[in-house]
Amino acid sequence: MRTTNPPSVKELPPPKSLTIIERMVERSNMKSACERIVGNKGAPGIDKMTVEQLMPYLNKHWSDIKVKLLNGRYQPQPVRQVTIPKPNGGERQLGIPTVVDRLIQQALHQVLNPYFDPDFSENSYGFRAGRSAQQAVSRAREYQNEGKRWVVDMDLSKFFDEVNHDRLIMRIKSKVNDKVLLKLIRKY
Repeated sequence: MRTTNPPSVKELPPPKSLTIIERMVERSNMKSACERIVGNKGAPGIDKMTVEQLMPYLNKHWSDIKVKLLNGRYQPQPVRQVTIPKPNGGERQLGIPTVVDRLIQQALHQVLNPYFDPDFSENSYGFRAGRSAQQAVSRAREYQNEGKRWVVDMDLSKFFDEVNHDRLIMRIKSKVNDKVLLKLIRKY
């Protein structure tokens, strides 16, 4: 009987670097995203699944969801539309994604944020890791102490209703050219 020696280290192909979508579905990233989603609580989406039902659901269905994400066949669910009153009158329309879609969006955010956050303005505080409204107020006070007298607080009304999605995807593509990931983002 003839035996062969295992290939030497030199003969092994170099390790394949992971695509962004592959990094997104890695266990550690998904676990972190899941902890965040469960911790945030939030209302159920159109499927009425609660955050408490998420882990049992994932235990049963994650392998199928993961395959669909990796091969570009995942289809996000419609969002549940709700209207809430604004503090100063009027109403605000909200779209509530399903818990699974919130999980995927959080996992996406976690892998994409390092590509984009370094380019954001130092004076931008909203929805950024390690930043808060209190820090923004403190920074405004520092500017005031330096003799500056104007502070701009912006909230772009209906931004995502009006943004040119093709241009947005092109901006994302300029930093992360992962076709499956871009297809998923476009679906959302």
